Amino acid sequence: MIITVVADVLGAPNNGTTIAALNLIKALTEKGHTVRVVCPDKEKRGRQGFYIVPTLQFGPLQPIVDHNGVILAKGDAMTIGRALHDADEVHIMLPFAVGRETVKIANHMGIPVSAGFHAQAENLTAHFFNLMNNRTANHLIYLNFWNHFYRYVDAIHYPTQFIREEFERAIGHPTKGYVISNGVSSAFHHLSVARLPEFQGKFVILCTGRYSKEKEQSLLIKAVAASPHKDDLRIVFAGEGPRLKRLQKCAAKHQVEPLFRFFDRDELVKIINMCDLYVHTSSIEIEAIGCLEALSCGLVPVINDSPNSATRYFALTPNNLFKMNDYRDLAKKIDYWVEHPEEKAKLALRYASYCGQFDFDRCMDQMEQMIVATSKIDKKAETRS
Repeated sequence: MIITVVADVLGAPNNGTTIAALNLIKALTEKGHTVRVVCPDKEKRGRQGFYIVPTLQFGPLQPIVDHNGVILAKGDAMTIGRALHDADEVHIMLPFAVGRETVKIANHMGIPVSAGFHAQAENLTAHFFNLMNNRTANHLIYLNFWNHFYRYVDAIHYPTQFIREEFERAIGHPTKGYVISNGVSSAFHHLSVARLPEFQGKFVILCTGRYSKEKEQSLLIKAVAASPHKDDLRIVFAGEGPRLKRLQKCAAKHQVEPLFRFFDRDELVKIINMCDLYVHTSSIEIEAIGCLEALSCGLVPVINDSPNSATRYFALTPNNLFKMNDYRDLAKKIDYWVEHPEEKAKLALRYASYCGQFDFDRCMDQMEQMIVATSKIDKKAETRS
């Protein structure tokens, strides 16, 4: 099959959507499909199979986009048309400008379209309007997603049942959807590795993800500062992002010394296996592959019990959750796992088994099945009728 993947964001693998797109492209190619990619990443210009579109400019809001380290694509009909020529199916990652232009052209050409659901309304309202907790604003965002994009696609890929239910509740009716995890690579598994010198004799707590507003990493800093075990705890923030300096200031204020660093995949696997506990602070999350990667390596989690996060469903016991955005309760849960190492070891084995359902190869097989099924829809017959 010839499959065109359209990615409004595709550059450095510093966000979940980009990583999901790169993984899908690689998996489909390895399965023997011809994959064309529409994206704004200029570094890929001239590479076979890549169709580069211009970058979208946001005028006075551009500094916000730049601050978050992403480049968004602008719809270019001529480039998109070339990428769609003779394609059997189109998969669009996000409901933004180039995706919206693509679905119009694909429908005109009679090419079936599937689309991912990788952006929550709160991901936009948190950064652009400072209205992350405003229900009306978030509801309007979802209505916009439906009215201007998803209503025109033939299948929607939801990484979790949580986000499917959130979206369908917002628009008031069911959709043609598939719930498929983005998957966890088999590279993430338990290893026996020597700890870094600075970790020796410490209870090491890992938190992965971009340093951004909705990730709420400051909660972990405050929790460690409030713990009676403070002197025995060490935090690792594995990631990068626009709020690094803010987090560093927070850590200095609370006299906590975290390790802030971005790790490539091989390094991250080793770091995870050096840690004792995983804390997921984010209040906004569609799936949190980073959390699943840690669980697959045998870490026990403590997760923010936010109604806007699918990650809370990964909790197997009450001590795997802390009250929404409550750093004092998080401190209590950290203390519990410091003081109950035998129970933590037993639960780690349960989590390693639990994560089998998120096997990357299995999930990519399901993605291929969804795309193949969508490609068989006769759009031209629908147009004639």
